[in-house]
Amino acid sequence: MAEAYIVGVVRTAVGTRKGGLAGQHPADLGAHVLRALVDRTGVDPAAVDDVIMGCVNAMGPQSGCLARTSWLSAGLPESVPGVTIDRQCGSSQQALHFAAQGVLSGTQDLVVAAGVENMAMVPIDVNVGVLERLDTPKYGQGWRERYGEQEISQFRAAQLIADRWGLARGELEAFALESHRRAALAIDEGRFAEQIVPLAGVAEDEGVRRDSSPERMAALAPLREGWAITAAVASQLSVGAAAVLVASEAAVRTHGLTPLARVRSLAVVGDDPVAMLTGPIPATHAALKRAGLGIGDVDVFEINEAFASVVLAWAKEVDAPLDRTNVNGGAIALGHPLGATGAVLTTKLVHELHRSGGRYGLLSMCEGGGQANATVLERV
Repeated sequence: MAEAYIVGVVRTAVGTRKGGLAGQHPADLGAHVLRALVDRTGVDPAAVDDVIMGCVNAMGPQSGCLARTSWLSAGLPESVPGVTIDRQCGSSQQALHFAAQGVLSGTQDLVVAAGVENMAMVPIDVNVGVLERLDTPKYGQGWRERYGEQEISQFRAAQLIADRWGLARGELEAFALESHRRAALAIDEGRFAEQIVPLAGVAEDEGVRRDSSPERMAALAPLREGWAITAAVASQLSVGAAAVLVASEAAVRTHGLTPLARVRSLAVVGDDPVAMLTGPIPATHAALKRAGLGIGDVDVFEINEAFASVVLAWAKEVDAPLDRTNVNGGAIALGHPLGATGAVLTTKLVHELHRSGGRYGLLSMCEGGGQANATVLERV
């Protein structure tokens, strides 16, 4: 059988909305990690078959096929094409899937999967003003006939999940506090140092709040009266980029590359678009089934912390141990640069498997529209 190997992973630090990366043009963020990926792996960039880049809000400076403009901004060969994709928060994880599928199919040998998002420059709610100016509803007639006029939002979905799985505010805040503690420890121990390529003087993830405490979290107002969801239990608006190089066995031999991980299985699922954020549950089951593995076989889980309720509900439903989940903190502490997060978490997962000596890692995240990707990696 054909194999798809991850032979290089690299990321920027994840910056905050007002931090040191906020003014970086998205194409320059992408160019930075693409150049670093080529330099670190030593691959001939002209041999790359395609560059697949995730980006959620492809507007303004993130428009015009960011994959192509990032590659060219990096000074890399014009002969290599690029394509930009949007599967909401899972965009660059889907880029990894497409890259691996191209290699597994035998039609490609070297594919870059990457992601970029500058949420300081292109805000998450950028579409709201556009829709208002056009005097156009977000959803068309077919959607409204199927789902009615009820609110569709990630914030309501996070609360619906908390209600369904009986997750109280205190439990969510305890999880969020632990995310900050783990992230701070990982930074202090230098666990991220090798995977980050500094940019604009930013060499560490900026979002960790070392002064977080139960008292400070408890003092925050909920997003709505009666809700358990507050800003403290949600991911941060962020800036960042990451890139992954996927290679065939032939490319590994030809270019003298060193495999870091094998792509063991891929899955993508659709789920309830109203609850929206529950997709990692069926996606995890699907990816493990394809890999012939069980939850107990997985050494490290990376489950995106869009909200604390998402990860806690996932852990309860699939019976996953939290002590092996987001061991270096998650998006609540480290940030969530939308289109880049899949590649960022892939980078973290590969490095953590090598640091800890684990064999299998699983990555999954919730996505807009009620979807989720899940990926099982095997350390090489």
